[in-house]
Amino acid sequence: MPGFFRMRASTPRSRFRALLAGSQCVYPASVHDPLSARLAEDIGYEVGMLGGSTAALAVLGSPDLVLLTLTEFAEQATRICRATRMPVLADADHGYGNALNVRRAVEELERAGLAGITLEDTELPSPYGPSEATRLHSIEEGAGKLRAAVDARSDPDFMLLGRTSAPSVTGLDDTLRRVEAYARTGVDAIFLVGVKTIEALAAVSAACDLPLVLAGATPSATRETLAQYRVRICLQGHHPIQAAIKGMHDVLRALRDGVPPAELTGLASADLVRRTTREADYRAWGRAFLGRDDHD
Repeated sequence: MPGFFRMRASTPRSRFRALLAGSQCVYPASVHDPLSARLAEDIGYEVGMLGGSTAALAVLGSPDLVLLTLTEFAEQATRICRATRMPVLADADHGYGNALNVRRAVEELERAGLAGITLEDTELPSPYGPSEATRLHSIEEGAGKLRAAVDARSDPDFMLLGRTSAPSVTGLDDTLRRVEAYARTGVDAIFLVGVKTIEALAAVSAACDLPLVLAGATPSATRETLAQYRVRICLQGHHPIQAAIKGMHDVLRALRDGVPPAELTGLASADLVRRTTREADYRAWGRAFLGRDDHD
């Protein structure tokens, strides 16, 4: 039995739960595919973040318009989680529909191997009409979807985060009402988009005792200061996939313009590729199970 508990304590989900229960604030790595997750793990990130926008870019090459289906998102999450032992938190948008769709989303994304998901109260996809302003579900609907998520969860270490964009859409008073309502549903943390001041963060922190996650225009403060208000994760954006897009564009453009491959710059070294693809593991498996170094 002691060995069982040690093994369980080392799982990505239990490590993520411990992170949220701890006293530190960390910056997550924005990941979008197995290679980016491997790189983040090797660098030493405590947690990866799979955003809905980055998944749309990686899978569809589309902007963040909620065109990606739950099945496609779960498949990408599975590929990422298969490639890393680092806990991965995913943005499950609005749960792909109403509260019943949320139940299905929890079942599929828990099975994918994620450490947790966020579920937001934004009306998605954008409804018909000329206005592009972000609109939120009612508090009752938002809370109902979170209760459905909690009810659908089968692994208690799979973390559920109630997310609201109220700080940047409807203001602090509505934010506090939503935070208090969502905290009562049984979710494990509250995810806030657009908290701009320490004063607003302090008010939210006083409104519930759950761990907090921040994204958007966050307060200009150190991680130590954020941690004092129970912020355990503070997102920094999705710069890695932007860098990947630019890197591929620049190399393809250079080759198209006649630059010889030997003169290209900014490429991954052969050693970095070998380490990221775990080449040594595959060579060892080839020797153990095929009787040879099975590598081209």
